[in-house]
Amino acid sequence: MSRSFTAAENGAFTLHYAKGSNAERSDFQPLTDVLQPGKSRYLTPNGGRSSDNTALPFFNIEFPGRQGLLVAVGWSGKWYAEVQQANQRTISLNAGMEKMQLSLHPQESIRSPKICLLHWQGADRMTGHNQFRRFMLAHHSRKINGRFAEYPLSGSFDYGDPPPCGEYNCLTEEYAISLVKRYQHFHIVPELFWLDAGWYSGCGWDKENGDWWQNVGNWTVDAERFPNGLAAVADAVHQAGAKFMVWFEPERVRPGTQIDREHSEWLLKLKGNDNYLFNLGDPAARQWLTDYLIDFIRRQGIDYYRQDFNFDPLPYWLANDPPGRIGISECKHIEGLYAFWDSLLETFPNLLIDNCASGGRRIDLETMSRSAPLWRTDYQYGEPNGYQCHTFGLNFYLPIHGSAIYQTDAYTFRSGLGATAVLNWEITGRNSEAIPAMQKCIAEYKTLRPYFYGDYYPLSDSRNYTRDNVWLAYQLHRPEQQDGIVLAFRRAGNQQESLRVEWKGLSPEKTYSLDYTDYGLQVTRSGRELMEGMDLSIPYKPGSLLIRYCAINE
Repeated sequence: MSRSFTAAENGAFTLHYAKGSNAERSDFQPLTDVLQPGKSRYLTPNGGRSSDNTALPFFNIEFPGRQGLLVAVGWSGKWYAEVQQANQRTISLNAGMEKMQLSLHPQESIRSPKICLLHWQGADRMTGHNQFRRFMLAHHSRKINGRFAEYPLSGSFDYGDPPPCGEYNCLTEEYAISLVKRYQHFHIVPELFWLDAGWYSGCGWDKENGDWWQNVGNWTVDAERFPNGLAAVADAVHQAGAKFMVWFEPERVRPGTQIDREHSEWLLKLKGNDNYLFNLGDPAARQWLTDYLIDFIRRQGIDYYRQDFNFDPLPYWLANDPPGRIGISECKHIEGLYAFWDSLLETFPNLLIDNCASGGRRIDLETMSRSAPLWRTDYQYGEPNGYQCHTFGLNFYLPIHGSAIYQTDAYTFRSGLGATAVLNWEITGRNSEAIPAMQKCIAEYKTLRPYFYGDYYPLSDSRNYTRDNVWLAYQLHRPEQQDGIVLAFRRAGNQQESLRVEWKGLSPEKTYSLDYTDYGLQVTRSGRELMEGMDLSIPYKPGSLLIRYCAINE
């Protein structure tokens, strides 16, 4: 698309945008540029996955005069957006697919990127961000039984097996079932058990080239470790009252695996690279994969489907484009991805798709319409300050995303909170968390999750928020229920015991009851007092603070 927009008055235009995911503390970092007349800002991700490293396909252009335009790009490949200020009242926006220069054959059709434009008016840019979050829940999130799907609190089977084990290539049917029973025995059963990479043939600590990544393309269950398939594990999970999710990476195929041996014609190859791209743009390949996965999900008792994607597809698409048809391979592949997912969702009305892609590198309007990133980044597993940053940044645009919780102390637990989360607790050794603490965290999480679907307000400065010597705070507010929570974190290097914050979204004339969870203390404050500013205090470091609040009926 190419359009110009004129503000109601002269003044500065400010572009609010964000980084994508790159397994860093600064993943999804909010960034701000004040645009200058005649100069432009160009946004695009790396490598052909839509939120890889350099850009997230959501941004907000703040106009002069308390209004703006929030933009979302619906394309799961190599998109671009260019914003330029033409004069004191006008900006231009160009957006679409970056690598495209082609003509269509007779009767041929392709689809182009979807561009969503949300015009907002309000006191500040958070008006637009929260309108967009509500829009995503209402129109671009997975629906089950007529309402947006609530994504689960997950648990895993991976408890740090000794080298050379990696991911799940040492897991057996017997051990997986015993772990499920152990969760039951301790009364800490999650809503979902998550089986990640390494369950398929060719994997195993005692096999040559037995690591999980070396065998993608073998999508048959390893019969030595799972003699009854995955169905026996699924049965144990279901008997425990939980759902069962299984990992796949269907777009990557390694040399010598089953798909390479039997259907090499469906693979896009790149000279000098031993990762092959399964060509979802080939109708026969896509139909085979769709039929295979539908049958596999049914036979193995799988409830939810996790799809990963761990390499850059753009060089493969460009290398396989015919002369004069730049972009056609990418177009067909992305169309095929959407058709594949849509077929799964249509066949299984209660299916949820977890969209990983090396941890949060394919997040966009189209993927969010069909899935959610339960694991939004591969950043240092369990590092709480980074997890705080990721929640803080991605919440500007999206309500549904998650990461892991590795420990039960309040600081670590609250750092991993979100609309979905993964409980990566060890439960098999002396270094495990205490059982009562795990039970308490699960119960508390379920009471806090609903707030993450509400309006979001950052309360602390985002300019230096990745540092270890700052506070980080945010508010989640539910206007219909007139309640919410405030979460604050004082990091280990910070020297101030308090942070003054101005609460948002409240009614100045109402009175609010504030529940300080950690202290068993309740106080009342007027909405005006809270919105004009209140000190949050944490006397120790690192430390966290949780305040639940609600309006009092008077």
